[in-house]
Amino acid sequence: MSTNTTDVLVVGAGNAAMCAAHAARERGKRVLVLEAAPKDRAGGNSYFTAGATRITHDGLESLADLIEADERHGATEVPPYSKEEYAADLKRVTDGRNDPEMTSILISNIADDMRWLKSKGLRYRLMYERQAYRRPDGGYLFWGGLHVGNVDGGEGLVRDHYRAAEESGIEILFGARALRLVQADGVVTGVVYERDGEEHTVRAEATILGSGGFEASKEMRAEHMGPQWHHAVTRGTPFNTGTMLNEALRIGAAKGGDWTSCHATQWDAGFADNESNYEVTNRLTRQSYPLGIIVNRDGRRFLDEGADFRNLTYAKYGKEVLMQPGAVAWQIFDAPLRPMLRPQEYEVPGVGEHVADSLEELARDAGIDADGLLETVRSFNDSIRTSVEFDPNVKDGRSADTVPPKSNWANPIAEGPFYAYPVTCGITFTFGGLKGDSQARVLDQNGAVIPGLYACGEALGGLFSGNYPGGSGLAAGIVFGRIAGRSAAS
Repeated sequence: MSTNTTDVLVVGAGNAAMCAAHAARERGKRVLVLEAAPKDRAGGNSYFTAGATRITHDGLESLADLIEADERHGATEVPPYSKEEYAADLKRVTDGRNDPEMTSILISNIADDMRWLKSKGLRYRLMYERQAYRRPDGGYLFWGGLHVGNVDGGEGLVRDHYRAAEESGIEILFGARALRLVQADGVVTGVVYERDGEEHTVRAEATILGSGGFEASKEMRAEHMGPQWHHAVTRGTPFNTGTMLNEALRIGAAKGGDWTSCHATQWDAGFADNESNYEVTNRLTRQSYPLGIIVNRDGRRFLDEGADFRNLTYAKYGKEVLMQPGAVAWQIFDAPLRPMLRPQEYEVPGVGEHVADSLEELARDAGIDADGLLETVRSFNDSIRTSVEFDPNVKDGRSADTVPPKSNWANPIAEGPFYAYPVTCGITFTFGGLKGDSQARVLDQNGAVIPGLYACGEALGGLFSGNYPGGSGLAAGIVFGRIAGRSAAS
């Protein structure tokens, strides 16, 4: 077993971990990053994202110094998104279970911290294809408080982080899987890791855990969230198995946040290789569901597809699908709705898709109970408030007064051909992590700091429970990653 030393050791190489590494390095520290994945599979869950990041701002003009130029900007309206709105969204979607101090830290720092990353070469743009529909006048109206994302999505995010790391002298060891924390007299002094079949030790003044949650461990999912979660598909990295979370708990760290829930979305159930796919990454998500209806194997609806903007419901609806018979459901659209579906998701080669001229044929082809589907569509269509104009850019109040109701964007499923897209539950990340303080220092079960140990990203729990506002995961990784790196370097 070999031993080497560094000033700051970062475990993980996704967005949060790399923010920690940048922050420590710019304070003059030697930084070593251990990444469990090989280089062509690195980046954690960040690689699998669309790069969407929720940021406070005062409208499009205030974002001009952050985002790339786009000829569409002149015809674009981006409503301001205040700190108060950000905090309210976090509180609302988590039913008030978000940590107030962490929330305040996040919303107070995200705008400056994204500009800090831009200064290091990360690139951002407005996410037209995800957060705006073209209006009849040719313009664009952004919605849902989520407007900005990385150029080239998660792949671009990771690539830009690694380029910045190389330029600043941060060392990344790929294929280096952290196994155990090392302590001396109660102080964390590094880790033992495995690489190429051999174990090695790194000694460090500070160790930062940016190694994700436990979403890729079926055993831990079943233990903490329930046996049904054994059947969820891991949509992101297969390397987030909770090893370092368990290590931190072993040495007395306290749990932070909600260990019983997670980010889980509707995921293509018909795609042949739909788990941890590094080629199609995020494009197996199915997020145009607010436009249509979702039914289970019995042909019955089971949730309100139009309860809120997509980016405020999608992370909780994967669980609802998991609870259906066979852990599968189908998104249903008709011919007028089909052109509005996101092409980058619904037109992936090999997409799970059923198309038929009648609903009866569609049901038979997809494996849905035909009588159930016909009755569901009939009662849904008959209950739509057709006097209200459809507008996908706002919560239009065009509802369907049926069971369950559809609160917005209700359009009849009436004109063939008809489309069914099979979806299952794709788990993204777990909400439970370690408990930390305002400096990202890990706390023990008595509330005392564990010297030498810090956490960020999915490894730091407390912000989310049951649901989250889209784009706030990457935002939290940026803010608390930077804090962890600064704290570790001080």
